[in-house]
Amino acid sequence: ELADQHEFLAGVVGWAPLIEAGVEAAIERFSSHPKLKGVRHVLQDEPDDDYMLRAEFNQGIACLHAHGLTYDILIFERHLPQTIQFVDRHPHQIFVLDHIAKPRIKDGSLSQWRSRMMELAKRENVWCKLSGMVTEADWGNWKEADLAPYFEGALEAFGADRLMFGSDWPVMLVAAEYTAWRQIVTRAIAQLSAAEQANIMGATATRVYKLDR
Repeated sequence: ELADQHEFLAGVVGWAPLIEAGVEAAIERFSSHPKLKGVRHVLQDEPDDDYMLRAEFNQGIACLHAHGLTYDILIFERHLPQTIQFVDRHPHQIFVLDHIAKPRIKDGSLSQWRSRMMELAKRENVWCKLSGMVTEADWGNWKEADLAPYFEGALEAFGADRLMFGSDWPVMLVAAEYTAWRQIVTRAIAQLSAAEQANIMGATATRVYKLDR
């Protein structure tokens, strides 16, 4: 309803009952809305870390491709092994990894996250959002330098062409203001070409989510 009312809302990644009876009818109904661009389930909050591997959930995912919808993967770092298996079941589905998989920035944990991100990024149907980082750092005491290795790791894994800016607003407000976060991302990618920066700051999201249609 908000997207209908406001032109600046170019697209919505919403929720659909991917694991319930009648999922195909539900997705068909929701996908008829021109501003619905994708679906996301809060996998990070499921008690079962293997939830995404359930057969019935994957049946729901299989319905998305037929309707031209993306799927956003919302996980913690510990879910990356299951995510790789999950993505491999759907080689033609467009996936967007939210929040660079929420690495344990507060703990300074890097190597395992980096290696698993490199492995996931081998799947060319996966894109990644530069977002959700300040909430995984020490909320009141993080420094920009704490985030730098994770920007570098995401760039190394996915390259500039498969990264997109994300805000995680309003959740991010527990640790930073939106304008501050945008400036941090801008500085983190300043060494890239103008075209690469433009892709990350909007053009890639427009293509992946088909925001110009």
